Amino acid sequence: MNDSKKSSDDKVFQARALDAAIRIVLLALLVWWCFNIVRPFILPILWGAIFAVALYPLFLKLQSMLGGRLKLTATLITLAALALLIIPTVILSQSLAANAAKLSKEIEAQTLTIPPPSEKVKDWPLIGKRLDQTWRLASTNLDAVLDKFTPQLKAGGRKLLSFAAGAGVEVIMIVIAIIIAGVLMVYAHSGTQAMETIAGRLMGHEGGKKIVNLIGATIRSVAQGVLGVALIQSILAGIGFMVMGVPYTGLWTFVVLVLAVVQLPTILVLGPIIIYVFSIAETTPAVLFTIWSLIVGVSDTFLKPLFLGRGMDIPMLVILLGAIGGMVLSGVIGLFVGAVVLAVGFKLFVAWLNQSASTADEHVQIES
Repeated sequence: MNDSKKSSDDKVFQARALDAAIRIVLLALLVWWCFNIVRPFILPILWGAIFAVALYPLFLKLQSMLGGRLKLTATLITLAALALLIIPTVILSQSLAANAAKLSKEIEAQTLTIPPPSEKVKDWPLIGKRLDQTWRLASTNLDAVLDKFTPQLKAGGRKLLSFAAGAGVEVIMIVIAIIIAGVLMVYAHSGTQAMETIAGRLMGHEGGKKIVNLIGATIRSVAQGVLGVALIQSILAGIGFMVMGVPYTGLWTFVVLVLAVVQLPTILVLGPIIIYVFSIAETTPAVLFTIWSLIVGVSDTFLKPLFLGRGMDIPMLVILLGAIGGMVLSGVIGLFVGAVVLAVGFKLFVAWLNQSASTADEHVQIES
């Protein structure tokens, strides 16, 4: 009797286990299928959410000025953001296309002239003599220089075209993300409640609410401390380029912005431009431009502590390490994702330490 009951229980257990396994497999298949359907839209939606969170304080201020009209406020912010993106992009693209066409025509007509270097160039350390020789050869016989560096020019041209194509795709993606951000700001209240509900299921109601607030504060902190500082550096560098009459000022300003965003030293661009300015300008303005450029290059070291982590109870170093590490791991989007993940992890770790300390204190009190 016991053996037959045991055999019956085993069969019931096996049937339930098989049923559970089938359900798990079907659920996993459904999740995998849904993920692949939405995968092309994940990056624009993620960027849209980042833009929405970063711009939300501005959205609230403008909304109160417009009498609480949500859709009008979101539309104005979306149009302004699109204008700030599209207008400089179009101007830069037209400038690059016009300069490239002009350069190509001058090379074909053999009317391109390169002025000879000044006598000071050969006295520069390390690169002075070779640069002076190549520069003088280009000023007298440009075809010889082009023939000499043809492989490097072809490789550079291919990389430049690939970069331009990638930049075009990125601009389109950002346009879509800005539009998504406008929609998300309209439904910010319900979206925040949904996020708090999801986080609450994982960490409890209060804990979930704190985590959602932390994510929003971290995104805004990175937007101010990384993107904001990069924008300030690029504007200051652009002012210096304009004053000194550096050719292609818009292009070099954009390159400074990109380097500052990806946390590379802006001196990589400012250094060669400083050398160029010394070769064309008088000593005094060149020295002043050098001082200005060095200030621009190191300005992030004192600007980031002012903006990064402001108003948060998380050390600035945690946010900065998360932003840099995330960018190395996942690109520009990692600036925000990495900072959020490390901030949440740090907060949970501190909560765990505090809970362990309070538990230890309770044990000591009970024993005493």
